[in-house]
Amino acid sequence: MTLPEQGPLQLLAQPSYEAGEPECVYVALANGEWHGSHLYPKTAEDSAHALAIVADAAQETVAERLWQAWPLCVEHNLGMHTREVEGLLSWWCAGRRSGGGLGHICAAVGALDTF
Repeated sequence: MTLPEQGPLQLLAQPSYEAGEPECVYVALANGEWHGSHLYPKTAEDSAHALAIVADAAQETVAERLWQAWPLCVEHNLGMHTREVEGLLSWWCAGRRSGGGLGHICAAVGALDTF
């Protein structure tokens, strides 16, 4: 949804370089390209933390492989960042709104399709 010309991002597992170690999981583009460090297995123990790590890894992969900010606020055309608001990890835009406020929440992480 957020990268229609690229297809959906995916989690991609690659064999570990060390015998007996679990696979390394990366956030990758639809074509299998990724950038950055793999996700650590213990990340899954805390789902809120895991969501933040995956969101950050997705942004890093898009920025480094496609040379573009992602996701973009449709109102300001600015790249958004994650921010926890009232216990919910959300995409936050730094753009100024006509009501005078600086910055606003656009959507919960995982819910950009409702944005």
